[in-house]
Amino acid sequence: MNEAITQKAKELCALISGISDIDEKIDALNYVRAELHEVSPLRHHPVDFVAWEKSEKVEGNDYNPNSVAPPEMALLITSIEEDGYTMPIVGNPEEDTIRIVDGFHRRQSERKSKKIRESTFGRLPLSFIREGNRELDNRMASTIRHNRARGSHDIDLMSNIVKELILLGRKETWIKKHIGMDMDEILRLKQLTGIASLFADNEFSQAWEVENG
Repeated sequence: MNEAITQKAKELCALISGISDIDEKIDALNYVRAELHEVSPLRHHPVDFVAWEKSEKVEGNDYNPNSVAPPEMALLITSIEEDGYTMPIVGNPEEDTIRIVDGFHRRQSERKSKKIRESTFGRLPLSFIREGNRELDNRMASTIRHNRARGSHDIDLMSNIVKELILLGRKETWIKKHIGMDMDEILRLKQLTGIASLFADNEFSQAWEVENG
């Protein structure tokens, strides 16, 4: 390890340790982490930078197709109370808000548990979705990928998301690639939602016929 870096790190730690105000100290740590993130060779991975943001700045989205039953929600709260936050919430920075892409129930746990709120000083751990994925359609796709990778999503909300993506101009082949659905799944959602007219383009019909021909 470079001796100069070691010395500067010790000096920085001493400066931050001397800050008595908790909010000021957390903000200082967030700033330092953000600066280090800028020179990190791993900065293309969102988890390379985790910031502790004020809870009131973090809000859910209106499209999350993931639902958690009360027993599992209670277990999640217990898990965070006992083990702490072991993974950050994924967010999208907006003008005055950080909009959740993944981790809504981790955010709800903090709202429901005084023990969690006190342990984090009213803050939430956030990583931020890649800048190239911050448009609504890409955020929707990212949310679904997170949910499906864990094996949990609500079929009705999933149908609505597919419909919304089509209204945003995304083709079924894009949905197939970015959400991990096959054409059979998309067809079933079409049938469930009764939005056949939205799926009437040639691209979908031909792609589905190729896969199932």
